[in-house]
Amino acid sequence: MGSTVRLFLDHDLHQGQLVALSRDHAHYLFGVMRLGVGATVEIFNGRDGAWSATVVEAGKKKGALRCDVSTRPQQNPPDVWLMFAPIKKARTDFIVEKATEMGASRILPVQTDFTNSERIRQDRLQAHAIEAAEQCGGTYVPPVEDLQKLTSVLDGWPKDRHMMFCDEVAVGQGLDLPKAGEKWAILIGPEGGFSPKERDRLLSMDLAQAVSLGPRILRADTAVVAALTVWQQQNGDWA
Repeated sequence: MGSTVRLFLDHDLHQGQLVALSRDHAHYLFGVMRLGVGATVEIFNGRDGAWSATVVEAGKKKGALRCDVSTRPQQNPPDVWLMFAPIKKARTDFIVEKATEMGASRILPVQTDFTNSERIRQDRLQAHAIEAAEQCGGTYVPPVEDLQKLTSVLDGWPKDRHMMFCDEVAVGQGLDLPKAGEKWAILIGPEGGFSPKERDRLLSMDLAQAVSLGPRILRADTAVVAALTVWQQQNGDWA
């Protein structure tokens, strides 16, 4: 089903279920993809797995699908959050897309002392996460939170969630992460790195561990991919 059109729909899905399409979804399926009645698409909602569905109504501004058969069960990612300081628009989009593809369960943009971007469009980033899940064959879409101050996130940090924070100062330190089954978060700092105050606070947290991604300083978007790869190999669902 590699060439089948995939669509995320926030609607309960089960066999025989009729799903009304929004105007935007109808335009995409029937105006952009040129599908018509009888065409087959794959749909998912992040809860009920993926389903093969048939177009039963196709109009310019509306349409409907019928769920026919489950094509794959719901597959949720490991319980790992990605926290990152937003950067330039296109590269922030890249971070959200790759975090979705690589199995982040929640995406939290955070404002640090050296963060260049002071605002984001949460709705646009959530749309990028949905598009990434549609394209990569996933059945789960991570929620993308609105921008929060790192200090506020740390103030309310869960007592049962480990944190791997990537810090260029930690070059040469070994990597020894607790094994699978633990709750985790990965924190990627801004292009200017963490401030001394932020680094001291992170190092003082019992559940936080500084990790080096190597001797070269990586761009923030590259660091996200590298950190998720390291974590997945150590503790994720790639094995």
